[in-house]
Amino acid sequence: MHTTSLDTVVIGAGVAGLHAARLLAARGVDFEMIDAGARVGDTWRQRYRSLRLFTPRRWAELPGMQLDIGYFEYPTGRGFADYLERCAAAIGAPLRLATRVEHLSAGVDGRFRLALSSGDEIIATHVVVAAGAHHRPIVPPFATQLDPAIHHLHSLDYRGPEDLVPGAVLVVGAANSGTDIALEAAASGHRTTISGRHPGQIPPDIDTPIGNLMTGLFLRRLRATTLDTERGRAFLRAHRGHGVNLVRNKTRDLVKAGIPQVSRVAGVRDGMPLLESGETLEVANIVWCTGSLPEFGWIDIPGVLSPEGSVAHRRGLVDAVPGLAFVGLPFQHSVMSPTLVGMRPDAEYVIEHLLASSRVAAAVAAGAGTALR
Repeated sequence: MHTTSLDTVVIGAGVAGLHAARLLAARGVDFEMIDAGARVGDTWRQRYRSLRLFTPRRWAELPGMQLDIGYFEYPTGRGFADYLERCAAAIGAPLRLATRVEHLSAGVDGRFRLALSSGDEIIATHVVVAAGAHHRPIVPPFATQLDPAIHHLHSLDYRGPEDLVPGAVLVVGAANSGTDIALEAAASGHRTTISGRHPGQIPPDIDTPIGNLMTGLFLRRLRATTLDTERGRAFLRAHRGHGVNLVRNKTRDLVKAGIPQVSRVAGVRDGMPLLESGETLEVANIVWCTGSLPEFGWIDIPGVLSPEGSVAHRRGLVDAVPGLAFVGLPFQHSVMSPTLVGMRPDAEYVIEHLLASSRVAAAVAAGAGTALR
């Protein structure tokens, strides 16, 4: 086992992690990034192949690093993955790829111990967790009661229509990923139904220049909807557990494709999905577009996680554990915190205050030492 001592470790080399790395590099901090993927950006390469982002280019880019697409264009998931790989190279961030943090603990000296899947260990003064918010798929418990003949999978595991068996498709979840997958399934010849609450939709066509600009204004407004305002807290109460508004797809697109939208799936009857309306649907496939959660079970530090597994933090800083911070959490500070739009300001706040608190602690310790002498 090899042990490395560092000032800061960034766990995760996605957008949130790269924003943190850029700021650390600019400050000359001794740090490393750790990512489970074989390449930077692999989480985007592992999404469904037809994925196209709906964040305007100017909002998706890292500062000083331009996406190689037109001003009013939107990157594909795989194109964005390659862009992040180029960003990591430009930042010059020291990287450990294909490596997982299997255990994070705090030593009696106040520093953190990271046990890695490689068998090595890192000791660090600061840890920034930017590991992403989509690791544990949410699937209703009654899914186990479905007829075994029904092929079902979560959207995190869906790559394209070849993952579907012949026959009808039910997509559960009517937000952005759900409508993407439903439209793709219908276009590939499957009789497709989509189930779930309509999350609302952004009026403009974002794939036009005017719509692109209007979307930017809408995203700017959402980024300013923060949890230290009553409007932000009200938004959180109203939208917790629900998908965000439809951005590119519209309900008219579902109608045009012949995709009926039905009520929420409430259970299973005779092996078939049962709707709240009381009817069952006979389908060959179900794609669960029902959300996902972060996975923080590897963090073994008291005071970080609630019994439900959520992070106890203030704008990403864990007050109970100085030196530990998060970027990319849902509703970390604004509605847009887990999105490309919101990660940059959150990372800037976290890095500034994380390093500042250490400087204050060091000054206090030095003053105490001087007094004792």
